[in-house]
Amino acid sequence: MLKAGIVGLPNVGKSTLFNAVTRTRKAEAANYPFCTIDPNIGIVSVPDERLEVLGKISGTQKIVPTAIEFVDIAGLVEGASDGAGLGNKFLANIRETDAIVQVVRCFENDDIIHELGSVDPIRDIEIINSELMIADLTTLEKRKASREKKAKSGDKESVAEIALIAKLYPHIDAGKPALTAELTDDERELMKDFFLLTSKRTIFACNVSENDLGEAVKNPDSNDLVSRVRKFAADSHGAEAIVISAHIEEEMVDLEPDEAAEFLADMGVTDSGVSALIKAVYHLLGLRTYLTTGVQETRAWTITEGDKAPRAAGVIHGDFERGFIAAEVIHYDDYVEYGSKAAARDVGKLRIEGKEYEVKDGDVIEFRFNV
Repeated sequence: MLKAGIVGLPNVGKSTLFNAVTRTRKAEAANYPFCTIDPNIGIVSVPDERLEVLGKISGTQKIVPTAIEFVDIAGLVEGASDGAGLGNKFLANIRETDAIVQVVRCFENDDIIHELGSVDPIRDIEIINSELMIADLTTLEKRKASREKKAKSGDKESVAEIALIAKLYPHIDAGKPALTAELTDDERELMKDFFLLTSKRTIFACNVSENDLGEAVKNPDSNDLVSRVRKFAADSHGAEAIVISAHIEEEMVDLEPDEAAEFLADMGVTDSGVSALIKAVYHLLGLRTYLTTGVQETRAWTITEGDKAPRAAGVIHGDFERGFIAAEVIHYDDYVEYGSKAAARDVGKLRIEGKEYEVKDGDVIEFRFNV
């Protein structure tokens, strides 16, 4: 299962957000630095309203959403790349994740101490980014040193790595993440072996106060701190910034669904932003969902963007992939519009797809196979 690491400076709301997305109290949230030492790990269901709709059509007994893994990583401080605070542990834990959720504090509260004494989300982001970049430069220097001898002897792989390092080093040294470097497809594939921290896809979570959530969701740029993060994220990473209020979501942990909906409605919103964040991370990881539905269960299945039908079938069971014959496909929108598989088939909305079909997000599928 792919992992998204929640990172940020101490006391910006990381552990509170982790509690929110996992709907647990597994991560201690306290008002002092390094509250999180060992990373907390949680499996998070991906919200998907389509499941309930299909379930009602099919008279389903069971709804099964798809899931991703979130990791709550210790707070970072300036100098982490040199081992300050829990720096080495922090960087090692990030290296094991597939994407980064960088939480930035976008609220003022005198009762919650900020590590640096003031609230400035861009400064916070730049501190984290600088530490990740310094760590990456060190990684590249070590890799270059270990490959130079082989490269001089004509080893093709080492020559290619040295050439790639020559591209990446000045790019990162100029304060730009490896992810934004202009590389060929082959170079990007080779870069995966470097395990660079700044090559990971990143999304920014702007943690606002409960009083600011309603307006910030409707118009993010109405909040100056959020607006600055959105611009910075787009300019520096080509990344998205999601408005959340982790504190609100944590307050709803013990509420029933109808009580939670009423709680949010009183603040003029339908979501604390956490559901939107989970969905955004899921897509950031390159994951997509196809659906199956019937009386026994309606279920979401996780695939990677671009997966073809046999591989998608194999997510259910290896026999489905080995014995794949065809896929009966109806897109979710058509399934709902016509109200059943039979009705969709009667109007020509059911397609029979073969081995080369790339499964799309929202496809409702039944596989034919024989082993």
